[in-house]
Amino acid sequence: MSTAGTEAAGAVERTSGLKAGSIGTAGIVFFVVAAAAPLAATLGAGPVVFIFGGPGAPAMYLIASLALLLFAFGFAAMSRYVTSAGGFAAFVSWGLGRWAGYAAAGVALLAYLGMFLGISAQFATFVSDLAARFFGWSVPWQAALVVGVIIIGILGYRDVRVSAILLGVLLVLEVLILLVFDFGVLIQGGAAGINLDSFAPGNVFTPTMGLALLFAFSCFVGFEATTLYGEEAREPKKTVPRATYIAVIAIGVIYTLTMWALSIAYGTDAVQEAAAEDPVGFVLNATHDYLGPWATIVMEVLVLTSLLAVLLSFQNALSRYVYSLGRAGFLAKGLGVAHPKHRSPSRASFVVTVVILIALAVFMVAGADPFSVIYMWMIGTGTLGVLVLQASGAAAVVVYLRRNARQEGLWKGLIAPGLGGILLVVAVVLAVTNFDALIDSTGFITVLLPALYLVAIAVGLIVGSVRKVDDLRHEYLPEETDPATAPAPAHEA
Repeated sequence: MSTAGTEAAGAVERTSGLKAGSIGTAGIVFFVVAAAAPLAATLGAGPVVFIFGGPGAPAMYLIASLALLLFAFGFAAMSRYVTSAGGFAAFVSWGLGRWAGYAAAGVALLAYLGMFLGISAQFATFVSDLAARFFGWSVPWQAALVVGVIIIGILGYRDVRVSAILLGVLLVLEVLILLVFDFGVLIQGGAAGINLDSFAPGNVFTPTMGLALLFAFSCFVGFEATTLYGEEAREPKKTVPRATYIAVIAIGVIYTLTMWALSIAYGTDAVQEAAAEDPVGFVLNATHDYLGPWATIVMEVLVLTSLLAVLLSFQNALSRYVYSLGRAGFLAKGLGVAHPKHRSPSRASFVVTVVILIALAVFMVAGADPFSVIYMWMIGTGTLGVLVLQASGAAAVVVYLRRNARQEGLWKGLIAPGLGGILLVVAVVLAVTNFDALIDSTGFITVLLPALYLVAIAVGLIVGSVRKVDDLRHEYLPEETDPATAPAPAHEA
């Protein structure tokens, strides 16, 4: 082929990829923090952490955020060398070899699908409940669910900037109401004055600390998605690391501050009992007492927008996983083609939406309860998978940086991600051994759901072998990137 022909082919390949430079640090942070759903997680998981952790619940969030921040040092360092929409599947492949990458791909698809299914059911339940209480309308949760999934699918189909702008607005609103509550409690002094009893060792290290810590870790699910937007980021080698630090710190501060405010609001001696007596109204009751009924109504409405933001974030993340795996040949090659106008993973987004609707239809036909079955089972399953991905990612970061980027030093290349990885492994062990508490169920289902990941890993390995998949370590190089600075391939594990 002539030089002109080669250049033309390269141009076609570049323009068929995701839209480079379409999202900045703030946009990525919006996607990631929105996935953590600060408001929805505070109302949902917050009371559970207090039930198991007592007044030490705020410290559980602080420990989880510090663990993930340690991991983030290595994660951010590696993202300066690896830019791909393949997320942790690509990172694991770069660090631990292509077979580990195939296994991680299977885990990622199941984990993110589980998270989306669970949150969509929670969203539908809230819509149905609020419509009945505020307007007297009888809205079937099934209808709310289908409409919500389709709307999210349409947004995911379009330019990523549309989603980023919407997420930014929704996220600011939910964080704002939390901060208003936090400072409202602190200004009024709470039930017995401002204190730091929640961080006293005697309140932190309790027999049920493990369960409290598990649910605290579950509230951070989604922060690892910063790398998924590397191909669309402006100056990805700088933007992605920066967004990672900001996201982890922001999520950690919001959760720790809000849990501390709740502890002060009820009083350290009464907060655990209050959470156990009324977990559903635990946060809303405190909001009513310290801010008034208007704030309770606003918070209830913003829970819906918070869940909408989570769904949009996870749909974008799952679509980019499918897009990247299609591009590599792990899935159908056609899924790895971007929209000619929006330069979004449109085909992947469409297929993701269809698969989600089919899965939800199965639950509906089976008569599954939207909250106790779809939400609890799928959220528990998704959380376990994401924790496994994060722990695998920590191992991949250490191996990759020690082999290919020793200039990053011992702290970023070994100590910080190693310590963070150990704590993430602890979280995985806690999730597996306490899975019945995670999904609030007992019996055979507590064995079946975690076992699905063994199936996902096996399928990933089989697909990678049978389809003779291209290496998942595909490195997308934006047009301004000098190929000479591209990272050297990791050695096979």
